[in-house]
Amino acid sequence: MDNFVLKDLEPKSVYRFFEELCRIPHGSGNVKAASDWAANFAKERGLAYRQDPMGNVVIWKAASPGYEGHPTAMIQGHLDMVCVKENGVEHDFEKAPLDLYIDGDWVKARGTSLGSDDGIAVAMAMAVLDDDSIPHPPIEAVFTVDEEVGMPGAIGLDGSDLKSRYLLNVDSEVEKVLTVGCAGGTACHIDAAMACESVEGAVCAISLENLSGGHSGTAIHMGFANADKLLAEGLARIGYPRLVSLFGGLQDNAIPNAAKAEFVVPADQLAAVKAAAEAWAAEAKAACPNDPDFTFTWSDKAGAAAALSAEDSRRAVDLVLAVPNGIQAMNPDLPGQVQTSLNLGILRLEEGKLRLTFLLRSSVAAELAQLEQKVQGVATEFGAAFAVESSYPPWEYRRESPLRDIMVKVFQEQYGEAPVVETVHAGLECGILTDKVPGLDAVSFGPDLVEIHSTRERMSIASVERTWRFLLGVLAAL
Repeated sequence: MDNFVLKDLEPKSVYRFFEELCRIPHGSGNVKAASDWAANFAKERGLAYRQDPMGNVVIWKAASPGYEGHPTAMIQGHLDMVCVKENGVEHDFEKAPLDLYIDGDWVKARGTSLGSDDGIAVAMAMAVLDDDSIPHPPIEAVFTVDEEVGMPGAIGLDGSDLKSRYLLNVDSEVEKVLTVGCAGGTACHIDAAMACESVEGAVCAISLENLSGGHSGTAIHMGFANADKLLAEGLARIGYPRLVSLFGGLQDNAIPNAAKAEFVVPADQLAAVKAAAEAWAAEAKAACPNDPDFTFTWSDKAGAAAALSAEDSRRAVDLVLAVPNGIQAMNPDLPGQVQTSLNLGILRLEEGKLRLTFLLRSSVAAELAQLEQKVQGVATEFGAAFAVESSYPPWEYRRESPLRDIMVKVFQEQYGEAPVVETVHAGLECGILTDKVPGLDAVSFGPDLVEIHSTRERMSIASVERTWRFLLGVLAAL
């Protein structure tokens, strides 16, 4: 631990395992090394474990003395993280460790997302498994993979040997909140193929950068602009130029904070188009008060490029404009809570191949299905193909929950106040796991994690310590 940045933070064991994970590249789709690390952790300690071909890892630990007859508890989190970096930052998420640092009460990563979602769950579970002095019932620690890209790990997990009656999901981002239900989700995309031809003139590029971005579930109501949609608005305003490429967003579950378009305009129209673009950008900045750092840049050079026809360029831009985005319905029973939404997270046009990638969310299964049909309808209208990549069910609120009652009691004893008990407009694996393990009673909780899925992501040091004590108190009470 001598060269560990977080070595002096408490609880030391939690931060040690968190920093170990941060040294292993573990973006969604690149989790084998992290999965092997978790399996080796169990092997080195003589704990029973299972590692499946997808990379999911289950680790078992027997009850501490006096808890042998108590119901089994599952501590669960996911191994993967959302990888985003600031513009101009050189960081290879496939190979490089995160560059952690401490800023007051916050743990951060320089120039990138932190992966506290959900590295802190893995760290806390390992700290419990590693310490024989902690009172606890029989434990099943379940580490899933690729939660951030449709939850295929949880979906593919074999639950036949899981015996847990309680599920402690450490994948929430606000301390003092117990989450007891979540939205289901559908990841889908629209594809269209268009012919390109070489066009001479002024090859131009516009870039929208430094928008706020953020989690497409928990931040969808915060009024942040979607860079993909904003880019299409700008292209329409400047007269639908002949498109060469579009590039916006990196993850379907992150509100895109940057987007870029390359296009060709006749040389004699360059000055007028540039002036129109700059005028639009000034208006757009004024219309985005929640994105104060929003920047617009323009570049051009004489030459030629493979571009779409004028007709297909208009069709591509109008398709992006036509697809719905953002909040679609609020919950009528829980004031202020989003019920149904979608996020256009990724926009690509490369060599005539256009793809729009979305994440749809709803806590009502029927509304999720209706929204999927709506997106498909827009695709059909524009002669494009539609496909669903993955989906996961909502986790429905349980009126009677012994686990929730125990956790509320422990919370009141430790904090001297009652927790907030709510459902959340974000995807959690609880719905999938409760389907796999009949009778599983679930609650999600976690420390304060701010602006996850963005380069401003940070984790509260004091909150982690309090949440750790809360977890220990709950385990002792089960």
